[in-house]
This record gives sequence, structure tokens and C-alpha cells, in this order.
Amino acid sequence: MSADTTAINRHMTHFDRHHSFWLFGYGSLIWKADFPFLERRPAWIRGWSRRFWQGSHDHRGTPEAPGRVVTLVREPGARCHGMAYRIRPDTLSALDLREKNGYLREKVELHLDGGGVEEGLIYLATADNAAFLGEAPLAVMADQIARASGPSGSNRDYLLNLARALAEQGVADPHIDALAAALPELA
Repeated sequence: MSADTTAINRHMTHFDRHHSFWLFGYGSLIWKADFPFLERRPAWIRGWSRRFWQGSHDHRGTPEAPGRVVTLVREPGARCHGMAYRIRPDTLSALDLREKNGYLREKVELHLDGGGVEEGLIYLATADNAAFLGEAPLAVMADQIARASGPSGSNRDYLLNLARALAEQGVADPHIDALAAALPELA
């Protein structure tokens, strides 16, 4: 599959007829909500873990030196905490552009903090997209993240902002915490 998923996502009409629905953010959407929303609440999804396995050629890296950003991988029994936003369908066109580098819209059951289970939407990058980098040793991923930068800023800032946002929610994520601790100092 092409790295640019904008056209594919525009044909996914899961929520087009809804007045509003929930979007679950598990990466930069937790701390960088640069889109209109009606409501924002901490939330979690079951059976998924966050991993820095997706390449970023357009935001936190370049085609020559891609950064790494998060996607979700299935893991039975896992919980992935993030932020849920109630949005209107017309918000999706801007989000499709933001998440165009290999992410597809998928439906998911999300659990809102304070109670309630809702059908929601995630952007998911799987191994069959051209930007997928996959698993690598922690030190290799940390070094790549430390050195990459793109139009949206440094990849290091992406990781540290995500770690900070999760800590502010009281969420421990071993993968994120280990990567942040492994970041090398750059001269």
C-alpha cells in the first residue's frame, strides 16, 4: 500500500452519517489537538499496545532520514491509554491529511475514563504500508528518534511530548518510558 492513504481514508465512511463521534488519539493526538473538537476525555482501548514502528517521512523526518512515530499492534490483554475527542465528520478531512503517511481509519471500542464504552475511530498504520519500519532494537530506535527531524519538528520532541502527556495522565507505558530513557545525548 502507498504511504499516502488520504484517498483510501476518504472512502471509509464509518461515521459520515453521525452528528458526532469519538476519535481516539494514542500518539501526538494526545498532546497536539490542532483540530476542532466538541469534548475531550482520557480513554483507553483494549487489546492494543503503542509502538514506535511507523516511519515518519512527512512530519518528524524526511524521505532520506525518516523518523519513528507510534502505531498500534495487537496484544491480547493489553490496554492502551490515550485521549478521546468527540468530533464532527467534517473534521476528518484535515485529520486524513495529518495522518496520511500510512494510517488508515479503523473502528474501535473505546472506554472513556469515568465510565462509558463507545464505538470510536483510530488511525492505524499496519505492516502493509510503505512507511512501516517495524520492530528494531531499543537502542537503534532511540538513536533514529534522537537524530530525525522534519517539517513538524524533531522526532525527539515527539517522543518526549508523548512521554510527558502520558505521565500527566498518570499512565505508565513501558515502551515509551524505555525509549525516552534510551535517547542518546547529541553533541
